Amino acid sequence: MADGGNPRQVAAFAGQTDALRAELAEIAALPDNAPRGLSGQHYVSPDYFQHEWQTVLHQGWHCLARADEIPNTGDYLALTLLDEPIVLVRDGQTIRALSNVCQHRGMPLVQGKGRARRFVCSYHAWAYRTDGRLMYATRMKNDGFDRNSCRLASFSCVERFGFIYVSLAEDPPDLDAELGDLATHLAPYEPEAYRTVHTATEVWQTNWKCLVENFMEGYHLSVVHPKTLHGYTPTELCKKGPSGPGYTSYISNYPDHIPSRGRGAPGLTPAQRHRSFLFAAFPCQVASIAPSLLVSLCLLPQTAERVDVRWTMSVYGDDLDEETIAQRIALWTEVNREDREKLELMQAALRSRHALSGPLAGADFEGTVLDFVRWLARQDRAAPYLSDTPVAGATTPGPIAMKS
Repeated sequence: MADGGNPRQVAAFAGQTDALRAELAEIAALPDNAPRGLSGQHYVSPDYFQHEWQTVLHQGWHCLARADEIPNTGDYLALTLLDEPIVLVRDGQTIRALSNVCQHRGMPLVQGKGRARRFVCSYHAWAYRTDGRLMYATRMKNDGFDRNSCRLASFSCVERFGFIYVSLAEDPPDLDAELGDLATHLAPYEPEAYRTVHTATEVWQTNWKCLVENFMEGYHLSVVHPKTLHGYTPTELCKKGPSGPGYTSYISNYPDHIPSRGRGAPGLTPAQRHRSFLFAAFPCQVASIAPSLLVSLCLLPQTAERVDVRWTMSVYGDDLDEETIAQRIALWTEVNREDREKLELMQAALRSRHALSGPLAGADFEGTVLDFVRWLARQDRAAPYLSDTPVAGATTPGPIAMKS
């Protein structure tokens, strides 16, 4: 990011970024019956990505894992969110998100996944409790050092629907307010009861927003996934689902002749047993829940044109046997491959000067994309402009409603 040095570079950064922000506001303010998507530069500009990094991404809540991945006291999972090393750890009944950085010289304390009664630095053997407090600092004699006040930094961390959400913000938004009535729509599935059977991490050479938009629209299903998804979730049966301040959803209905994919929770209706419910918790979680299967993608943006994807698959009770679980893992691995190939092709083309703002399909097919664009615009309005670019679109509409 051009944040110092050559004044012309700083001005160019501010001008381009603010121009894209103004375009975002204009697009988000379009009427429901004439929606458009973002232009290519929103997905490829390094400066615009740095603006998102410092604002919408840093301020938001990020789903990082399933709670049952660290079920016992001392279980931990280390990962990196927006260049911040984090260790998720179960401390009694509490799940904490601690800084994975020793307060002595900055060494990461743990890597990967495991269990520990304490975190001992591999460099100088400083040790920390699982609540972040320093236990001891070997041979440390320094009158300016107060070991009683030394502890690992922590981040806001909550559990919802069996997922672990973390925010790096000093004062993050109210997650429950952001998710609105999503809890009501997920409750019949009993998402907390699903058990994780598979995790994988992939590198996608695409912008993080492209992946959110792709996962959250059924317009492409029958075209991109003719063998993997079309038979169960054809495009023509997709319907816009409920949405709220910080989430959107759509319903992927199964054809009448297709058998149900498991019974799932006892409170599900026959209709809920015959469809998948797909939702995005902005900015970076997309998920699909069905009676017996829950797949969630945690998006970890790296650059304007790369996002790391940590995805999990969970199953409800004993609905699926081991052979079926293996088949579902293989299916979703293939679905992800199909999507990744398309998005990486598109990413290169988005650099073109002809990659302009294009029209979106109707609410049932791309209404979720419109919800996302409008959410981005609402978040962006809270950040100051970097130049004298006027703010377009003084009022950004809210999410669009599903059809009754």
